[in-house]
Amino acid sequence: MIKVSRKTNETDIIVELNLYGMGNASIDTGVPFLDHMLDQVARHGLMDLTIKCDGDIQIDDHHSVEDIGITLGQAFAQAVGDKKGLIRYGHSYVPLDESLSRVVLDLSGRPSLNLNVSFTRAMIGTFDVDLISEFFQGFVNHSLVTLHIDNIKGINSHHQAETIFKAFGRALRVAITEDERQEGIPSTKGLL
Repeated sequence: MIKVSRKTNETDIIVELNLYGMGNASIDTGVPFLDHMLDQVARHGLMDLTIKCDGDIQIDDHHSVEDIGITLGQAFAQAVGDKKGLIRYGHSYVPLDESLSRVVLDLSGRPSLNLNVSFTRAMIGTFDVDLISEFFQGFVNHSLVTLHIDNIKGINSHHQAETIFKAFGRALRVAITEDERQEGIPSTKGLL
């Protein structure tokens, strides 16, 4: 179990992460829609995840969402370590009714986000969909993951977002799988 804390003037966050768990989640970010999405990541990624955030949501959700992405990224980077013996790459397609998303990632050691989603509305309840890119940017910057997210089709913004987070969890699950034939670092460089 990896535990990472982040305390700023805007947020106070604790993340506990077990990459090889059972999909158990205890999420309390102060941002209910984000709680729902992170629960999807844990369940579909089969990782145990606890997140507690006290943030300045009286201003808006931006600082909390971005800083949770940062903190989760830091925890993930610690959990995968040198990546020795891991598959390294992961991908997943996930449908939900009319929506279909694809997530492809590489534990490359190089942070890169390519997010291709045209949400059909700007808000999901009280959640600003622009914050989804802030979450993933924070995650990739601190996990050092290359991440491609494509919503291939969708009409309902909630479905679009949910397929993205479910596919993200499943792609992580594949990438962190131990490969019994891979003894070293899965790179010709010998380092990721």
